[in-house]
Amino acid sequence: MQIDKLRGEQLDQLFDAILSLKDREECYRFFDDIATMGEIQSLTQRLQVAKMLTEGRTYNAIEKETKASTATISRVRRCIDYGSDGYKIVLERIMETE
Repeated sequence: MQIDKLRGEQLDQLFDAILSLKDREECYRFFDDIATMGEIQSLTQRLQVAKMLTEGRTYNAIEKETKASTATISRVRRCIDYGSDGYKIVLERIMETE
């Protein structure tokens, strides 16, 4: 995993902080403090791209709807195909609740 390069106490603390959040409102408050609007928009966009790719949507449709660049779409596609299954885990759980 690429993130292994960053693995350590500080990243563990970040993940523990995220896991400690109890509801969506706490997430809004924490991410409002810890990240810029651009960073949050980028993460949101990538998740939406991943969802659309797994639904079989075309790059053109995804680009049009999300305003993501083809480079971003390609990167997300590579993560889905060859990554650590992070998108798969999250998307399966999200779809269960929808």
